[in-house]
Amino acid sequence: MSDRKYKQSGYQDSGSSPRDSSRREGDRPSGTPRAPGGGRDARDAPRGRGLGAPTATAFRCASCGELQSVGTAAGLAARCTGCGADLHTCTHCTHFDPGAAAQCRQPGVILVAKKSKANSCPEFEPRERQEFAAEKPAPAAKDPRAAFDALFK
Repeated sequence: MSDRKYKQSGYQDSGSSPRDSSRREGDRPSGTPRAPGGGRDARDAPRGRGLGAPTATAFRCASCGELQSVGTAAGLAARCTGCGADLHTCTHCTHFDPGAAAQCRQPGVILVAKKSKANSCPEFEPRERQEFAAEKPAPAAKDPRAAFDALFK
């Protein structure tokens, strides 16, 4: 079909155009599996949240966000020091997943009706997260022009 108005390839092309034979050197033929990681080298991978690495492992209350010690969260009667909420609950567990069956990734677990209430699940593991270093706030400038210039440094 050489009398087309536009030269983009479309559903009417048979696939044997001259552009197919001039395939780029790095292209892989269709039907071959991709390499793990999309074929990228580890040096090309994104570095994550800035240049700072995670600083510590922390366990926080799901209700108020208060930092808790992991040892106290393992007890059945553990409570948050900030808001008094139960800590041995499904919402504080590593295996909790709202999209999974019975909202737990562990197979064969009994169904718990109230996920935010204390329970005696034997599969409970406190959900620990990586805490990142907080950015240091810029010193407050007394001069408005200096404060404006500090925004672009």
